[in-house]
Amino acid sequence: MCGINGIIGIDNVDKNKSIIQVMNNTLKHRGPDASSVYANINVGLGHQRLSIIDLSDAANQPFTDNSGRYVMVFNGEIYNYLEIKKQLQNYSFSTNSDTEVLLAAYIQMGEGFLHLLRGMFAIAIWDNKENSLFIARDRLGIKPFYYYNNDSQLIFSSELRALLSTNAIPRKIDKVALCDYLSYQTVHAPNTLIEGVKQLMPGEFAIYKNRQFIIKKYWQISKAHRIEESEQKIKNNVKDLFFQAIERRMISDVPLGAFLSGGIDSSAVVAAMANVSNQKINTFSIGFKEKEFDESHYAKIIAKKYNTNHTQLELSANNFLEQLPEIIPQFDSPSGDGANTFIVSQMVKQAGITVALSGLGGDELFAGYDIFKNYKKISKYAPMWKMPKGIKKGVLSTAAMFLDSAKSEKISLLAEPNEFSIDKIYPLSRRLLSQNTINNITQNVPYIDALQQQLFSIKNDLKQMPMLSQISIAEITGYTQNVLLKDTDQMSMAHALEVRVPFFDTDLVEYTLSIKDKWKYPKYPKSLLVESLNPLLPDEIVHRKKMGFSFPWSYWMKNQLKTFCEAHIQHLKNYDFFDSKGLQNLWNEFLKDVPTIKWSHIWTLVVLSAWLKENKF
Repeated sequence: MCGINGIIGIDNVDKNKSIIQVMNNTLKHRGPDASSVYANINVGLGHQRLSIIDLSDAANQPFTDNSGRYVMVFNGEIYNYLEIKKQLQNYSFSTNSDTEVLLAAYIQMGEGFLHLLRGMFAIAIWDNKENSLFIARDRLGIKPFYYYNNDSQLIFSSELRALLSTNAIPRKIDKVALCDYLSYQTVHAPNTLIEGVKQLMPGEFAIYKNRQFIIKKYWQISKAHRIEESEQKIKNNVKDLFFQAIERRMISDVPLGAFLSGGIDSSAVVAAMANVSNQKINTFSIGFKEKEFDESHYAKIIAKKYNTNHTQLELSANNFLEQLPEIIPQFDSPSGDGANTFIVSQMVKQAGITVALSGLGGDELFAGYDIFKNYKKISKYAPMWKMPKGIKKGVLSTAAMFLDSAKSEKISLLAEPNEFSIDKIYPLSRRLLSQNTINNITQNVPYIDALQQQLFSIKNDLKQMPMLSQISIAEITGYTQNVLLKDTDQMSMAHALEVRVPFFDTDLVEYTLSIKDKWKYPKYPKSLLVESLNPLLPDEIVHRKKMGFSFPWSYWMKNQLKTFCEAHIQHLKNYDFFDSKGLQNLWNEFLKDVPTIKWSHIWTLVVLSAWLKENKF
């Protein structure tokens, strides 16, 4: 796990070196163990290393092959690198690192080596002979890759702020991406909030040569197939693949631990770790003095059952509140989530742990969210979407599929589409601000639903998938990749902590998405996962009430955080793409407890304002 940087198009060795050094300095938090630069007249490459496998200096990057032709920077981990190494017969290895295996595999196999990789990665390989750059990102977008490409230069990095540090990129907000952020509290890849800056998409590779940038897909999540197996066979396979995913992610030359909330997903990870390891597992959880927020009791049940070295950080809600203004500047890109990951990552790193496993992804794969059941329920009304809107609205209001403070608006929006399909219906479950609200608080910002467009582009492939798997793919490619995984990366790496996500093992994902709905439908929370791992998870964990970080945000923002929030709302009025009157009205309605205005609507704007100010836009 590291930070990578690169630039092509300067044609000056000294300038390449100096620019990369500035970028490296910006990423020191990601890799405090070593900082290195490679530069010639054609290219500059930089690397900040967090040492995980082969801690020797010989494994530092940028890494050059034996011939000197190829130079690579790489962020991530390849869990099956020892298996791949056995296939590489004609390369003389000088390290025990996964880095060298990656480079050797590319040299011998070309782009085909990507199909062998099991892990999380962002890779850039410079070819000194061809004067070309090969880049690639892992299948599920766990590791970031940002780039800026104009007519003369290509600049790339693990973080946006490193790109901005070059002063080669105009600080201009992309208004289409701004609409996306306001709609979904994030910007969906390949876009970013910065005009001209893009993300390489999950499962893509690209070649840059002669100032031409060609992007290709090597893996697509919606291409999975259906399987015809008995229920017991499926459960056996799920267990085997999950244990394989855990075992792969326990390879490390530094201390390793696990996040443990006491929920099904983190408990499953810890249970499997305890079963595949002969070492005591280090587990970490956060407890709260206020019982209405505290779920540490459940974490302690698992810690006791599996005899872990358990550490609990006890906070009060006010402790958490006090840290928020310090946490917000850590966002490399704004997000309405992420503060909890920052706090638990800080605790884990302070305990001397460098690698932690997380239960992120269990809900998405095993139908853990309410949307899975709700979508399945309303699917029986699918023919109704050909009817007039008024009739649909009446039926949906009776069915009451979406229950929240803005129920009437949700029902009205749900009745809008003229067909029942994943791209038309699913985005409503994740949309934050409505089109009307966005239009009221912005000026000259076009309304485009990026998530809807993304799902439409794979609509035909999705139709071939089981319905619950369609929702899984929508969740993974939408909220999970663009909020949860992004936040996990930026908030854990703020403390130089590597977080591994076994539920997003490629083999496990492909298999689980192929399972028919009748086996995966959650009779109770994530029943297929629980029964596959039976008897590892006790009943009090499986059937507990799900809590999470359900703090009194609305109260805080009208009291302790009121001045902080109001100042940031006022700051947004300085930008010509916001409407001052509309912003003030929204803030006033929130203070007056208008039921359709949620705290999350305001908080998303506060975080955006802080990010714009921090990055000098």
